[in-house]
Amino acid sequence: MRVPRLLSAVFSVLFITVTLSAQDVASFEKRITMKKLPNGLTILILERPEAPVFSFFTYVRAGATQDPEGQSGLAHMFEHMAFKGTDKIGTTNYAAEKVVLDQVDAAYKTWDKERSKQVGKDPKKVEELKKQFDDLVEKAQQYVHLNEFGEIVERNGGVDLNAFTDNDETAYHYSFPSNNLELWAYLESERFLHPVFREFYKERDVVVEERRMRTDSSPIGRLIEQLQAAAFVAHPYHRSTIGYMSEISNVNRTDAEALYRKYYVPSNIVVTLVGDVKAATAMPILEKYFGRLPKGNPPAELRSIEPPQLGEKTITLREAGQPWYIEGYHRPNFQDPDDAVYDAISDLMANGRTSRLYRSLVRDRKIALTAGGQSGFPGNKYPNLYLFYAIPTQGNTPETLANSIHEEIEKLKNTDVTDDELRMIKNRGKADLIRGLGDNGGLAQQLGTYQGMMGDWRELFRNEERLEKVTKADIRRVAAKTFVTNNRTVAVIENVKPPANAPAKQGGE
Repeated sequence: MRVPRLLSAVFSVLFITVTLSAQDVASFEKRITMKKLPNGLTILILERPEAPVFSFFTYVRAGATQDPEGQSGLAHMFEHMAFKGTDKIGTTNYAAEKVVLDQVDAAYKTWDKERSKQVGKDPKKVEELKKQFDDLVEKAQQYVHLNEFGEIVERNGGVDLNAFTDNDETAYHYSFPSNNLELWAYLESERFLHPVFREFYKERDVVVEERRMRTDSSPIGRLIEQLQAAAFVAHPYHRSTIGYMSEISNVNRTDAEALYRKYYVPSNIVVTLVGDVKAATAMPILEKYFGRLPKGNPPAELRSIEPPQLGEKTITLREAGQPWYIEGYHRPNFQDPDDAVYDAISDLMANGRTSRLYRSLVRDRKIALTAGGQSGFPGNKYPNLYLFYAIPTQGNTPETLANSIHEEIEKLKNTDVTDDELRMIKNRGKADLIRGLGDNGGLAQQLGTYQGMMGDWRELFRNEERLEKVTKADIRRVAAKTFVTNNRTVAVIENVKPPANAPAKQGGE
């Protein structure tokens, strides 16, 4: 029997309310044990004995924003290095390997110094130094036990071994059988206690290819990079996570080691475990292994503040490809009192097929293949952008999309949302929270991120409480102050036909 739509909606609200009441802060506080070790590292353990496994999430406050000037992509490079092993894992003879690795780095610096000369460069000498460097790289390779760290994890039942770097953080995660807790604690702490930057220059080439694939060979990748560069003048959000090609291609092992020593200190790390682990027995094990990390000095907070934007900016890439339209508006960071209002606007304007943008541009007017938005680009920790975007259907232009998006924005600024829309926003916020609590890995990531970024895992639940307090007037007020022309940066891919017999254009203007 088909349940009437209204009755179904009532059941959904009741289900969300009942489920959330069982997943509130108080219920989690009973199952979460948190401890800050003497060296400054924070550990969270959530007991969830539903299956004999646990998931972990290691949050490090070091992302692309922390890349040193002229060394963009370095945080991402260290993420790759963290899988290369230690002085005990990934090597057949570390004593011999270390000697050669030091020789590799010295040879690289000598070659790099010669090839970088603006005056008096000797091409023959550059070639000779490059060969010496290449020979040493190959010599070092004989001591490498390829992928041993990952092999140990998988051989002992680990799954989903992975990591990511974004603008605000670097994170590491996988799931492991509960009876291998001590092995996990050893492995995860060891790769931050004794990392070895083996295969650095080979891995750098991998990242260069990743950059080429994700950005240089991707029209939307190039467009996004140009949008960031135009929208942010002073703040490091102006550069992409992957970094610029010239800088990635020139970072060296010493650079990566310096970033590691500065940011991978215990006070900058949060480790979260969720699953079949008992805090009473697990915490001493974690203290034993993670307590070995030397204390170090907490890194200084970033001082760059993006100045107010004084006028609209526009970036146009003209190429023979799919047109795109994106516009971004500066907004405050996650600590702003109106952060939940931006979440409400994002849900209303861009959350799926029921959103205003999708219904207007895709379903009704059929001028876009897709349309949506995103708050918190390219990160949340610092003041960032709220984005609107759309891809035009054949025969329509980015200008047509811009006009239609601006019509929807004006409605948001000048007309209250309906009672049904406001309730839908808040119900979906509750449902999203519940879905995020559904599996160990997702929950470990959420708790670790909120603890690492906001200093308290409980903010995960308070965020939903703040969303519940958002009013119609709040939405109009925030939209009116944010979505204004002077605060807007536009990025467009404009389709043009290439000249006859001309190679495909790879850039824009």
